[in-house]
Amino acid sequence: MKKIGVVLSGCGVRDGSEIHEAVSALLAIDQAGCEAVCMAPNAAFAVTDHLVMQETGEKRNMLVESARIARGNIRDIKDVKAADLDAIVFPGGFGAARNLCDFAVKGAAASVHPEVSRLLKEMAVAMKPIGAICIAPVLIATVLGKEYATVLTIGTDAGTAAEIGKTGATHQECPVTGFVIDTKNKIVSTPAYMLATRISEVYAGVQQCVKEVIKLI
Repeated sequence: MKKIGVVLSGCGVRDGSEIHEAVSALLAIDQAGCEAVCMAPNAAFAVTDHLVMQETGEKRNMLVESARIARGNIRDIKDVKAADLDAIVFPGGFGAARNLCDFAVKGAAASVHPEVSRLLKEMAVAMKPIGAICIAPVLIATVLGKEYATVLTIGTDAGTAAEIGKTGATHQECPVTGFVIDTKNKIVSTPAYMLATRISEVYAGVQQCVKEVIKLI
């Protein structure tokens, strides 16, 4: 059974993984007859109250909070190597751009969590497929854009697309239920909630993204 890594960044759109996107990815992986291997960094992040959408001043642990989505079946990303996986998928949510990296604050000058960067580089060197959902393509661009000249989409947002361009990656516009394939680098991306207004739109794009990732294995 093919093993597909799913990198989580917390639990909730404003401070972690977007739950609809994460669950859509897990469902699509299962429907394709593959095994999802959930993982997250063992690191703290700033908490947002999702009722009022304001930071609380509290901090929580990414691995602990991500375990909610994974139903406890999750690994510390530092213990995962590219050799353990056939492909990897990154759901979106602000956690992808705030916790796994700081693109949300620094744009193209962002730094990336060292274990996330390590695993992404290992996957790229091994030519193993990478899927990126919603805002997560900015993370891929930050790590791989300059060296691999990656082609990615976050939908149609011009400001984010411009920052992606500064990393050495190329942004390609894409409709909400569509996807973009960088065939050379085996990277598939889809806009999801960067454009979606309905969960059905999210799943349509994520399911196709996951299918294409698996085809590239």
